[in-house]
Amino acid sequence: MKHTKSEEKVQEKAQKPQGTAQASDQENKKEAVTQQKAAEQAPAEPEIQETTAEETAAAENEPECSEAETAKKALDELQSKYDKLNDTYLRTLAEYDNFRKRTIKEKADLIKTGGESVLINILTIVDDMERGINASAESEDVVAVKEGMQLIHSKFNTFLKQNGLKEIETDGQAFNTDLHEAIASIPAPDESLKGKIIDCVQKGYYLHDKVIRFAKVVVGE
Repeated sequence: MKHTKSEEKVQEKAQKPQGTAQASDQENKKEAVTQQKAAEQAPAEPEIQETTAEETAAAENEPECSEAETAKKALDELQSKYDKLNDTYLRTLAEYDNFRKRTIKEKADLIKTGGESVLINILTIVDDMERGINASAESEDVVAVKEGMQLIHSKFNTFLKQNGLKEIETDGQAFNTDLHEAIASIPAPDESLKGKIIDCVQKGYYLHDKVIRFAKVVVGE
């Protein structure tokens, strides 16, 4: 069957729109696929959450509440430290006051009864002296009475030395204002005695290393 040229042209025109439509559909599909891939690869947009006025106000008040709690906590800690220090101070003050009162009492007792042991030992010497006096009143032996008094004197000197009392030496010593008190001065009988002690009128004594009484002396010049 033979077609005329006019029929062939009509068929060609009819076929062209079909090809164009198919090509357009393919392009649309490709474009849709491309857009879908791009949408999948693109990062998801964050969801915007709407906040209410109450939530906003609460968020604004949170820092203020937190600061107030921190300040209160710090204040409580300082108050606790103060209470401990104040308690320690009061206890220490009370202990010191008790110690001071106890020390004053002990000192007063020591002053009052400090010489007790000394006096007890002196009493024995007083007893010896009373016996010597009674014996001298009845005895006519002067030598025996004299020896008895010398024994009592020797015993008393021994007691004094045991308690730290020591006599200051004066015989032939150079005059020393730290130890001696000059009550008179006389011409020295010898050139070597100038500035030295000629006679001792009253003995001086040390108590341990302290001079408790100066020796009263006569000095040669």
